[in-house]
Amino acid sequence: MVTADEPKPQATAPGGSPAPPGTDLQSLAVQLRRMNGEINRLVHGFAGDQGLHATDVQALAAILDADEPMTPGRLREHLGLTSGAVTACVDRLASAGHIRRVRESSDRRVVHLYYASDARVAARTYFRPLARAAEEARQRFTQDELAVVARFLAAMNEELSLLRSGGA
Repeated sequence: MVTADEPKPQATAPGGSPAPPGTDLQSLAVQLRRMNGEINRLVHGFAGDQGLHATDVQALAAILDADEPMTPGRLREHLGLTSGAVTACVDRLASAGHIRRVRESSDRRVVHLYYASDARVAARTYFRPLARAAEEARQRFTQDELAVVARFLAAMNEELSLLRSGGA
């Protein structure tokens, strides 16, 4: 983590020219931490309102964002939890009506996890102010600028996933 105690590296743009203010590593790190803190505040509020743990909300997001049906094993890898902790998390989410467990393959041992429709409505209602804030911020940028932002966020997520998998 970049901290205030570390010397601020001189940011340069491609071609070696000085980078615009606020684009150095420390400035970006501060903004990412602030955004992460605000999102965490909302997540903890939702978890409290729903009687869930913050990890349960992370599990819900992973299930919602998965490109294919989520399994408890993939959820365990994604969250970095033990099998027992994931089982407890999935049990809480299923008992609270947030997810459904479905055995839909020929191998009855395989369980797929799906976000329950009613739970999606509750989450959308709770997080609607976040969606409105994101839309307000998004409208301040051109499509070209948003493409750069999306590329940066995708690159950050890729780098962070490498850290999680031990690749760094």
